Amino acid sequence: MDEKEWAGSVLKLIQGRLKEPNLAISQGSKLPYGSEVLAYTGSEPNKHNTISYETDLLILEQLEADIWKPRVVVEIKLGKITTHDAITYSEKARTHKNVHPYLRYGILIGNRQHYPLPGRLFRHGAYFDFMQSWTSGRPSAIELNDFMAMLFDEVEASRNLEEILYNSRNPNRKRYTLLHRPLRLK
Repeated sequence: MDEKEWAGSVLKLIQGRLKEPNLAISQGSKLPYGSEVLAYTGSEPNKHNTISYETDLLILEQLEADIWKPRVVVEIKLGKITTHDAITYSEKARTHKNVHPYLRYGILIGNRQHYPLPGRLFRHGAYFDFMQSWTSGRPSAIELNDFMAMLFDEVEASRNLEEILYNSRNPNRKRYTLLHRPLRLK
C-alpha cells in the first residue's frame, strides 16, 4: 500500500467518527500557502496569484453551503521519516499557517512497528502542533481513540486561535489573562 492509499484508509476511519455534522475530511485538497500581488489599483491590490500545496488530509469546518474553513491538516507518512521529510513538512506547515494563522498542523506515521516517533521529527518539526505514529497501517483501538481525541482538541484549538486573533478589538470579546500550550507525550 502506498501513502495515498493509506491516507484514503485513514480518511475512512476518521470520517465515520467526526462528532460534529459541520466537520468534514478531505484527501488531496489544495490549500493556499501564499498570495502574490501582481498589480495594484492605487494602493489596493487588484490582481493576485494564489499558490497552493496539496494536503494529505484536511479537516474542515463547513459554515454554509459553499463556505468552509480549514481547521486541521494531517500529513501522512508510512514507515520511516527522514530529516529531509521532517524539514519539508514542517516548512509546509509554516507556510500554510502564514495564510491561515488559526490552522493546526501535524503528521501521522504508520507502520512504525515498535519504534517511537523519531528524534529528527522533534528536532526539525518546529511547526507541527501534533505528531503520532501507529504500530501498523491499521491503528489499535487505543491508537485510534488517542488520534481522534487529539484531532478534536486541535479543531477546538483552531477555533480558539481564530477567536483570539480576529476578535481582539471587539469590546465584547472573551478576555484571557493566561495562555499555556502544554506538551503532552504518550
